[in-house]
Amino acid sequence: MKKSIIIPLLFCAILTSGLNAQDLREKYRPEFHFSPKANWMNDPNGMVYHNGIFHLFFQYYPNDKIWGPMHWGHATSKDMVSWDEQPIALYPDSLGYIFSGSAVADVHNTSGFGKDGKFPLVAIFTHHNPVLEKLETGKHEYQSLAYSLDDGKTWTKYSGNPVLQNPGISDFRDPKVSWFEPQKKWIMTLATKDRVTFYSSPDLKSWVRESDFGVDAGAHGGVWECPDLFPIQHNGKQVWVLIVNINPGGPNQGSAGQYFLGDFDGKTFKPYSKETKWLDFGTDNYASVTFSNTGSRMLMMGWMSNWQYANLVPTHPWRSACTIARELGLKTVGKEIYLTSTPVKELDVLRSTGFNEQNVKVQGQLDLTEKTKNSTGLFRLELETKNTADFSIVLANNEGNELVVGYDKATNQYYIDRSKSGKIDFEKGFGQKHTAPRLSKDPTMDLTLIADAASVELFADGGLTPMTDIFFPDSKMSKLYIKSISGTTLKKLGYSVLQPETKSAQGK
Repeated sequence: MKKSIIIPLLFCAILTSGLNAQDLREKYRPEFHFSPKANWMNDPNGMVYHNGIFHLFFQYYPNDKIWGPMHWGHATSKDMVSWDEQPIALYPDSLGYIFSGSAVADVHNTSGFGKDGKFPLVAIFTHHNPVLEKLETGKHEYQSLAYSLDDGKTWTKYSGNPVLQNPGISDFRDPKVSWFEPQKKWIMTLATKDRVTFYSSPDLKSWVRESDFGVDAGAHGGVWECPDLFPIQHNGKQVWVLIVNINPGGPNQGSAGQYFLGDFDGKTFKPYSKETKWLDFGTDNYASVTFSNTGSRMLMMGWMSNWQYANLVPTHPWRSACTIARELGLKTVGKEIYLTSTPVKELDVLRSTGFNEQNVKVQGQLDLTEKTKNSTGLFRLELETKNTADFSIVLANNEGNELVVGYDKATNQYYIDRSKSGKIDFEKGFGQKHTAPRLSKDPTMDLTLIADAASVELFADGGLTPMTDIFFPDSKMSKLYIKSISGTTLKKLGYSVLQPETKSAQGK
């Protein structure tokens, strides 16, 4: 979110890390994850569905591929799979850089920005003032508005900005705004250093503080950022989900997202538990928030990187991508309710050749390379097994690189091991093994693994345990193995080559 003080050091690290022009290639460009054509991107912002189009705004620095003065980049899609990059939506101004925030369809024109019977899209974002930051006033972040009357193509900043002044909190940012129908008002969920603060407004312009949450709840290994608040129906009851991203302090170091479940009455969030539940156990899903205006579907995307090494990854001429879009749900395990995330059904458009088999025995190593015949390394693997022994899924290439995704029965943990995955020396903590607990009590295990050019996303047990990791192989991971030393039988094994029609995940 704000990393300006480390740019000079990071730039020096890039120059001295031994990376050369041959390393900095387009080969790591994702094929079906959004990435900008060039330069730096981080948090997804202002995600809104409007008139059949998904709008993705994002933290963007157009002049370099390391973090700099933030703009709002913009991309659009009809299916959350193929993205078209649009002109920059919001530029820094006299009030500061354009930090993270959200966008809403103001269908009742509560803001008064609408005109000629057309309601506006309204962006609510943080202005970050670098001049005030240097003065250490503690009031350098405040909330502002912009609106669009042409379906998100162009934006006008509100002349009355900022609409919410800073009371003296150094980290006062990332407004996620939604309509609270029972009380006909807008709710802003705002990250306020070590907690979230809820504000309400009838018109998006005048805001009243309602309550705080979190000072005595959840993980506090770093600053709280990029919150989200929304309801999901579960077993006939409305459950409110509060997402809070944290940096650092994740379950596998660095940036991560946590969530709480509870009740919200338009003023106060009351959690069922103050313990942390993790949104993703990998290291590369941060600042995840949901699209607005999608009805009962809760659709989420995150920044597929980690502040631990985001400025150093060996990509060119861009840095960072977004995760695939995920659909959120809830599932009860014992006495606990957990959030689930699964790939959106729209991703099925990518499936091409493949196979589905049953009762596949794995003893030692099952080599699927010849059967898959996939030189791209882009695939979707789905398997189901019962009373599982240890097993691993190995992505490999001719250079000896391996990315290993697996399950360890002794610890009852899933893992992703990128210690031999290719380029790992650009940051000392990158080449590690990451673990995640198996939350399900069901003896039957199901996994979905989605692989792009430089990322894997694992969804275990119906999305109870997601893991997202990026990696940088020396060549495409065209080999695929499933291993189990003690032996196991896969009740189901499905494989699909993922084949985008064009490189449309890349901004056009």
